[in-house]
Amino acid sequence: MSETTSKGDKTLRSGGRKTLSIGRDTGTVRQSFSGGRSKSVVVEKKRRRVLTPGERGDGHQESAAPAPARPAAPSPAPHQPAPPRPRAETPAPAAPSGRGRSGMVLKTLTEEERGARMQALADARVREAEERQRAEEDARRRAEEEERLAKERAEAQRRKEEEEARKATEAETRRRAEEAARKRLGEEEKAAGRPAPQQPAATGTTEEAPKEIRAVVRPKRPDAAKPAKKTAGGAERRRGRLTVTNALEDADRERSLASIRRKREKEKRQQSGFSPSGEKIIRDVTIPEAISVQELANRMAERAVDVIRLLMKQGTMVKITDILDADTAQLVAEEMGHNVRRVAASDVEEGLFGEPDADEDMHQRPPVVTIMGHVDHGKTSLLDAIREANVVSGEAGGITQHIGAYQVEKNGQKITFIDTPGHAAFTAMRARGAQATDIVILVVAADDGVMPQTIEAINHARAAEVPIIVAINKIDKPEADPNRVKTELLQHEVITESMSGETLEVEVSALKRQNLDGLLEAVLLQSELLDLKANADRSAEGIVIEAELDKGRGPVATVLVQRGTLNAGDILVAGSEWGRARALIDDHGEQVKEAGPSMPVEVLGFQGTPSAGDRVAVVENEQRAREISEYRQRVKREKHAARQTGQRGSLEQMMNQLQTEGTSNVPLVIKGDVQGSVEAIVGALEKISTEEVRANIMHAGVGGITESDITLAAASGAMVIGFNVRANKQAREAAERDGVDIRYYNIIYDLTDDVKAAMSGLLSPERRETFIGNAEILEVFNITKVGKVAGCRVTEGKVERGAGVRLIRDNVVVHEGKLSTLKRFKDEVREVPGGQECGMAFENYQDMRVGDVIECYRVEEVARTL
Repeated sequence: MSETTSKGDKTLRSGGRKTLSIGRDTGTVRQSFSGGRSKSVVVEKKRRRVLTPGERGDGHQESAAPAPARPAAPSPAPHQPAPPRPRAETPAPAAPSGRGRSGMVLKTLTEEERGARMQALADARVREAEERQRAEEDARRRAEEEERLAKERAEAQRRKEEEEARKATEAETRRRAEEAARKRLGEEEKAAGRPAPQQPAATGTTEEAPKEIRAVVRPKRPDAAKPAKKTAGGAERRRGRLTVTNALEDADRERSLASIRRKREKEKRQQSGFSPSGEKIIRDVTIPEAISVQELANRMAERAVDVIRLLMKQGTMVKITDILDADTAQLVAEEMGHNVRRVAASDVEEGLFGEPDADEDMHQRPPVVTIMGHVDHGKTSLLDAIREANVVSGEAGGITQHIGAYQVEKNGQKITFIDTPGHAAFTAMRARGAQATDIVILVVAADDGVMPQTIEAINHARAAEVPIIVAINKIDKPEADPNRVKTELLQHEVITESMSGETLEVEVSALKRQNLDGLLEAVLLQSELLDLKANADRSAEGIVIEAELDKGRGPVATVLVQRGTLNAGDILVAGSEWGRARALIDDHGEQVKEAGPSMPVEVLGFQGTPSAGDRVAVVENEQRAREISEYRQRVKREKHAARQTGQRGSLEQMMNQLQTEGTSNVPLVIKGDVQGSVEAIVGALEKISTEEVRANIMHAGVGGITESDITLAAASGAMVIGFNVRANKQAREAAERDGVDIRYYNIIYDLTDDVKAAMSGLLSPERRETFIGNAEILEVFNITKVGKVAGCRVTEGKVERGAGVRLIRDNVVVHEGKLSTLKRFKDEVREVPGGQECGMAFENYQDMRVGDVIECYRVEEVARTL
């Protein structure tokens, strides 16, 4: 490779002499590289200077003596250090300006040129090393590929030789089998006395054929064999691979292993007495109230796609996960030939309350007593007196009862008292099907006599068919008259013993603790007459007397066990709630392990708070309890949703609702101090009722406002009115929680005025029309994008924008509506007085004619009063 020079003149510097320039002699040289690459470069030709031996020893040295580059010459290693650079302040000594034979001046290389040359040489060496490495890699890959191809060829050759050897072995085996078959057939024919047929092959047997032959055939008679088909050349026609079976046309194929296995299984089933038939199996299918398509198919042992196909034929498009009602599922099951047994969701409650007990299992139990009567006749005082009279001595101040029921003992026998809020709770329990009370003590004050709530208590006790014991209280008062009480009770068919009747009466004084023992003895006597018995050796059943959510203990229910024995740890169901009895606490606040019949206990462990009056039963496991609880909660939600949507029940209810559809009702709950006041209030409210609005009295009674009154008012959206009575603490809290309005009155006129004002607000207001003015249409203009506009003159009164207008033609109203625009010249105005002209246009009406009259009026609504 030739050396190149930089552009420009090359100079020779010598100390003090002027720089000389020489002409350039250039040419083009084509360089070749490895890989077939080439490049054309411009080079400068120099003539070599020939020095004599004497010129080398004159003390001058060459600054650079580059040798001509040849392609084959080795290059120095790239790690060799470059020649040292001369210092900038000391110029390099110039070469002598001697001339050779050619007379050319010797030129030296600069540092930049020398560095460029060294870099070019290093790059060339790197490229050569890379190319050499690539070439070696290509050669290695070619060698590996050739080696792989050689192995594949050798493997293919080996497999070919093995295949040929196998074919030769099979051919030899077939030949030997055919020879053995022919030999066997010939021996059989010779033994039978018939000449052997001329056949190319004969059937063989299992004993003479090798084990490798899978198809073994039996010999047939020559006369029964079918003639072999011949081709045109007389050769036998065969199809497929040549085997013993194909070679012998009259041979039968061997049965497959699967066929033999099926035959053996069939023989085993027949030996065991099972003989399946092709007839369809009819099943008894149990269908609940709702069932999915997949579950229905599973119960019928049918394919779900068949069920879907049947429903599609009936016009019902369903998926495998859709839910069917009981009627549809029954139709599908009967269509497929199965027997249907319908079950309801309520069946989960079957067996919850056990069957009646046998007489030999019954034992005596304590009576359950409820004290009822009028307000302020001494019910609470009598309860406290009975409780304190039985407090164990040493417990100062008595026991504070937090339980809704408790037991006292008299003459070694126990009596259970239920502390109920009144006859409302008593009736609520009886309405739920729980007869919790055995005896009712009717408390009547000796100074007041029979009062309205006394009569209600008598009616409730008589409806429950419970015996009554009359306790004539407050006999310590000077004005007490027990005979008056007995006489007044005769009016309500309550005949005491002193009046030759069967009803026990006891004169007591709760304040003075007089004759309490006599009352308890009367209760025990009445219980002996009733012969109260229960079975204690069974699972417990009872009723919830009270229930509350305690902050520290959770849901707590006071349960009165009616029969059976309740043990700690039993799983209970009460209404829509269930739980495990974690603890049982008696009326003394002590924890007990079990509770027998007629014993009240507090039960801890319910999942939620049950309702008072719910029946309690013990179930066998949590799953059953959870199913019953979920079913009852679902029923409760459905009933609530039905009430919210206002669904109509019977036809009679629907007709009544249609008759009163146009009437507004003001629901009220009225409580008064005496029955006369309540009757007077009800009569006054009925008088102010009209056909459009009336007072709907949900409940009217005597006594203070209780929590049950608030519950009724909240359910019916009513207002509670108290006349000379007040609400207790529980009622006030319930009213605040439910948003029920309670109003107190002591003057009946104020009560009626307020109710009349509330009812007047429900009256539809009266509409009054006021005439404003008339205008006559003089001309009708048709304006683009606006429509028809009437040019009018106000003839009477005035015309206002926004008021109602009527279009009158020949004294007949043809349109009634509103004005869309009212203009005076080009301006929108609010009103136009009489005698002036204006432009008017109607909303959504265009049929206006010259001579029509536009009447303008205003409608006012006036509130009505009763």
